[in-house]
Formats: sequence, structure tokens, C-alpha cells
Amino acid sequence: SNLTAHLSGTLIKKSQQKRRTSPCNYKERFFVLNTQDLTYSEQRPGKKPVQKGCIELSRIKCVEIVCSELPIPCSNKYPFQVVHDNYYLYIFAPDNDCRLRWVRALKEETKCNDLVPKYHPNFWIEGKWKCCYQTEKMATGCQEYNPIGYGAGTTSPYYSSSSSSDRRLSDAGQRVVIALQDYSPHGDTDLPLHKDQEYILTDSSHHDCAVLFVQNKEGAFMVRDSRHPGVYTVSVFTKHYQIRESETSMFYLAEKYLFNTIPELIQYHQHNAAGLITRLRHPVSLDKESSQNHAELSDGQWEVDPLELTLGEEVGSGQFGLVLQGQWRGHRVAVKMVREGAMSEEDFKEEARVMTMLSHCKLVQLYGVCTQQSPMCLLFEFMEKGCLLDYIKAQKGHLSQDTLLGMCLDVSEAMAYLESNNFIHRDLAARNCLVSKNNEVKVSDFGMTRFVLDDQYTSSQGSKFPFKWSSPEVIKYSKFSSKSDVWSFGVFMWEVYTEGRLPYENQTNSEVVDSLNAGLRLLKPRLAPEAVYILMEWCWKEKPEQRPSFTLLLHELNAF
Repeated sequence: SNLTAHLSGTLIKKSQQKRRTSPCNYKERFFVLNTQDLTYSEQRPGKKPVQKGCIELSRIKCVEIVCSELPIPCSNKYPFQVVHDNYYLYIFAPDNDCRLRWVRALKEETKCNDLVPKYHPNFWIEGKWKCCYQTEKMATGCQEYNPIGYGAGTTSPYYSSSSSSDRRLSDAGQRVVIALQDYSPHGDTDLPLHKDQEYILTDSSHHDCAVLFVQNKEGAFMVRDSRHPGVYTVSVFTKHYQIRESETSMFYLAEKYLFNTIPELIQYHQHNAAGLITRLRHPVSLDKESSQNHAELSDGQWEVDPLELTLGEEVGSGQFGLVLQGQWRGHRVAVKMVREGAMSEEDFKEEARVMTMLSHCKLVQLYGVCTQQSPMCLLFEFMEKGCLLDYIKAQKGHLSQDTLLGMCLDVSEAMAYLESNNFIHRDLAARNCLVSKNNEVKVSDFGMTRFVLDDQYTSSQGSKFPFKWSSPEVIKYSKFSSKSDVWSFGVFMWEVYTEGRLPYENQTNSEVVDSLNAGLRLLKPRLAPEAVYILMEWCWKEKPEQRPSFTLLLHELNAF
């Protein structure tokens, strides 16, 4: 073997999900690679590690990075895959260098094995491959597997590259683009462009393109390699920002806003200009197919053709209007008809694409919007058993401890995912969660309150404002954050363990505020174990920074 030393380190492993009902867990494991096998163990402070798995290297059929534009639901943002026997093991590294070290070492050790001719470069999620949409997990891959080459892993798959109004391949197999408008260079690494002139991309395989993306759409952006190794530039409109690294190894575009990873930085600036000329509104991709990975909805595709939509019976009503059952492209969907004047349609349309990009098995998927008719409607994944609050009230007295805990686990998983993507729900409660036919609980209506035009709902002085789920800083200053979502999650857990009672049921809103200011909190529900109530109380700490993260809450709930 050419492996000069054993490779070891802490990485995050995604659970195999052998059972349909098991949650999508992401767990830290200590991995060790030697010349015989790859093992991973659970590290326990003060105790001996427990080995959780061992894969003989001779059984490995493929090792490769995973290219996905979907947000990554754990803190390590650089995934790779180890395919062995009939399993796909997804492992997440903290940075690209670490990921490449593992992929190279594993490829070196397995290059003489009985390998697959083709592999799947994207994830298997929600019953299909996100790269080729095949619905058979063991289906042959869609991309040639190179057991020696490491080219796939040289840049992060999160980064998009240049685009143009017209693309074709020249005789030599080079990519030709046409400039959409004139462009004057801003620095010595930039190239002048002349409208309608053709340019050949000399090195598009490494996303190191001399041709800059120029589009007549405010907020269109891409992240590209600069000419210096490991340095990335964000191009917005005709302005370019170099992603810089602080002394503490944090990334930033604007000095006050620091992030652990580049994807987190991009996600934040998609919602906040924060020193840039505009928010990063429209990600631009070199490859049209890759951008369709967002729930099969891409630029323009999240706008649903009303002719493809068949409306059925009414299944409920929400703060925006009626909810109907519907059929769209062979899918059963829930269609929310937006009452005229109920929400800021322009703002919502602007953000809808970002919301379709959020994809997790415990989030109700937003498929798209239909704005070409009145009223505007939103298409969501259909949840057979309806609203969680109604469900737990109807099942009162028949819900086991495992079921109650499972509901909290499902929701904490979804919220940990939103938190890892800097996305704030703003209105987490049992009424905004739904139940699938498999009794899975999924979080719905995330971020929607931003678009509500009803002052009674959005102002903390309003009678419809969700006071009893809101943290003190939201009530006093309208200061929303992932930590205000954590407070709401504590109230959500209380709702679950009381089987649907109204929090502070005999108190007015002003009495609730007085109680909270006096340090009083909701009492322990009869069905809640002491350890669960301790978590609720932790969610209700006065200061946001004293509350746990959702990642920590998920870990604690998993330990029960």
C-alpha cells in the first residue's frame, strides 16, 4: 500500500436509515483508516470509545465526493460517499482539504477492488437520486467513476460559475459563451467584454473562468475561483467581492458579518445585503441540470403553469386563505390559495425560490408558486393526516411516550436544519406542523410571517400576534433569531406533552408578559419526564445566548 500513515479524525456520519421511520441523524464519529478497514467509533468523554461500524476495504466499490447544491443539514459542509456492499455511507468533512485527504487515501487503498463503472454524484434523498432522478436506490450510477482521479473534489460543489444567454460546444469541445452586455474590467484579473461577442472558456472544468457573469437582473450572483488558489470571489451584477478570511479563520464579505463556512456566508447574504450593493437574490449556474436539484424546481421552474394544476376539495384554512387538495405533474399537493391583500406577493415571489431550495425530510416541501392567476397560490407537499395540533387533540390519551418524544425529535431535526442554514421560522407552534401518512411530523410555514400584511398578526401589540409562543426579545423588540425559535420550540414541546392544551390558557397576553418578566414559566406537563421538562426550561432562558442551539437540543433528545 502507498498509504504512508493511518488516517484518523472526527467526521460527521449520516445514519443509514435502515428503517423508514428512523430519523435522519447526523452523528459525530471518530474515523480510522488503516490498510485493512475503515472503522468509526462514538467518543464518550471519560469513557472508552464504542466502535459503531467497520467496513473492510476489500468490500468498497466507490469513494467520491458528493456534489450537491442542497443546503447541508449538519455543521460539516463537505460530503463524500463510501459505497460498500449495498450501502451508501455519507460522511461530512469540516473543510475541502480534509475531504480530499480522505477521498484520496480511500481511493488509493481501494483502486484494485471490484469497483462500480459509474456512480451517483449527488445524494439519494426522499426516494430518488438527486442527480438523475432514478427511484431505485441500487440503480446504476449516471457518471463515470474514476478510481484514481481526484478532479471532482478540487472545488466545492456549492459554488456556481458563469452563464450566458447562449451556450454551445465548439468543434474542439470547448464551451463558447456570448456576452450579454459590455463590461469594463475593475482589476488586472478581469477581462473586458463586448456585447454579443463570443468568448471561449479556457478552464471551465475548474470553475476558474475568465469570462464574468453579467446579467440584467439585480441581485444575480455567482461564486467563482479567483486566480489565486483557495481564494473565491462573489460576483454580483458588475461588482466583485473577494471572500476574505479573518485571523480567527472566519469568512466574510463585509467585515462585521463573519461565518464559519462559505455556504453559510452566501446563505446569510441571500437574505441581507449587509454592506453589499444588493442581496444575493438569484444564484447563477453554469450547468442548467445541476440547478434543477432544488426539489426539481429551478430558475423559472418554481413558477407553476396553472394548466398543469388540478384543484380538488378544501382540506383546511390558514392565515393566508383556503387550503385545497390538488394534483400537479402526477403529485398530490396541498394548494394554499392566498387571499387578496393577505400577504406581500412581490416580496414573497422574490423569496420563494430560496424557500424551494430548502429541502429536508422533516420540512414540508414548498414545490412552487402560481402567480399567473388570481388568487396567487402556493404548492406544498401533501400531508395526509393534517395539522399536528388537531391530531394530538384527537389522539388524546392514546399517545405513547415514544410517540410524544418522536414528534419533538422530528421537529428538532427540521429546526436544526433551518438553523444550520441561517433560516428563522418566526412562528413555530403545533398548529404550524403537519402529520404525514407515516405519522412523521414535519414543520410547515417557515419564514412565512415576513410576508403577512395583517398588522394584528405582525405587531406585538396585535391581538392575533402569537404571544404565548414568543420570546421576551420578540415581544419587546421584534428581535427574531434562531434562539427565539428555540423559545418557541420549548412551548411546542409543552403543547405536545399536554396533548394540545393552550399555553397559559387562563391568562391574557399582558398577564403572560408580566409572568415572564417575573421569571415565571409554564409548569411541567403531567406526561413529560423530568429530563424533557429540563430541556423546556432551558429553551425559556431569559437571555437568548443562554438557550441551547437546535443541534444541541436534537442531540439531547436523541439521548433519551
